[in-house]
Amino acid sequence: MRIIKGTTPKQDGFCMPAEYEPHEGCILIFPERSDSWQYGGYAARKAFVQVAEAIARSEKVTVCASAKQYDNARALLPEHIRVVEMSSNDSWARDYAPTFVKNQAGEVRGVDWGFNAWGGLYDGLYFPWDMDNAMARKLCDLFSKDIYNKRDFILEGGSIHVDGEGTCLVTENCLLSPGRNPQMTREEIEETLREYLGVSTIVWLPCGIYNDETNEHVDNICAFTAPGEVVLAWTEDETDPQYAMSRACMDVLEQTADAKGRKLKVHKLPLPKPVTITEDECEGLDACHDEPTRTPGERLAASYVNFYIANENIIMPGFGDPADAQAKEVLQGLFPDREVVQIYARDILIGGGNIHCITQQIPASM
Repeated sequence: MRIIKGTTPKQDGFCMPAEYEPHEGCILIFPERSDSWQYGGYAARKAFVQVAEAIARSEKVTVCASAKQYDNARALLPEHIRVVEMSSNDSWARDYAPTFVKNQAGEVRGVDWGFNAWGGLYDGLYFPWDMDNAMARKLCDLFSKDIYNKRDFILEGGSIHVDGEGTCLVTENCLLSPGRNPQMTREEIEETLREYLGVSTIVWLPCGIYNDETNEHVDNICAFTAPGEVVLAWTEDETDPQYAMSRACMDVLEQTADAKGRKLKVHKLPLPKPVTITEDECEGLDACHDEPTRTPGERLAASYVNFYIANENIIMPGFGDPADAQAKEVLQGLFPDREVVQIYARDILIGGGNIHCITQQIPASM
């Protein structure tokens, strides 16, 4: 592995492909953190295994596990899923595994962003995060990919969504939050995204999902499903604080053209009824720095937009809500050539994210 410091992906002819383009494989991280995953993480592990097995139907899956959990991961996962020992602070592969970029010749490289647990000492969610911040380079070494050094810029993979044709979706609440790159202007942040993702157009949505503790990652509110097309998390309940947030995003999307000059086609993806954590679930979580991780009745950032696009299927969350079936039907209509697999994901959501958050795709080489 070569660490590239003197150039950028754009300068070298690389850009980030869309998630719906072919994959070489997918990365997940085995859960164990006791202040994220209730009652020792056993329920969360079962859900993680179901996600890994579904993705592995059509692409190679690698699961990283700590030395302490390696044997457990190996025993729970089928033999065709690779398990490697790798240290981490938690299990959010989307946010600190490398972002992969690709050139026209099919060469794939990684980008090593800085990671500070969604806000560092300003409003981050845990400390330390040093092992997470080291994973991008380790993974590129594992997969024999060169990597661009951009650790001086704080960015999580869940805070960006691209169409592979020059357009990137972000949210203002996340990328402009004081805990990430407060020394940079909006224009400087845009230029960094252009240089390292190989995009030309940045679409700034104002916000994300209500009470999303990542400062409202875009991958929970809006995602590309095809060039020129997105899904947007939506509720018709005007009394729900999410209604105004989704409406504000819709207003931006309806007035926006992508990098190819196309007006974006927006598909509404219904939200489940508000999902709140129970007292019993809270009792199964350890405190984090003497503070409770969750409080009973707290609303979790449940959204069907947090799905993963695998080579031959879509792996989406379910919440035991009547909207589960409706959301699945919408996605199946948008991905007619892929099977939509819905996995009950409450035990992932309790940790703070969902299926897209625990995965990171590796584009296929050509």
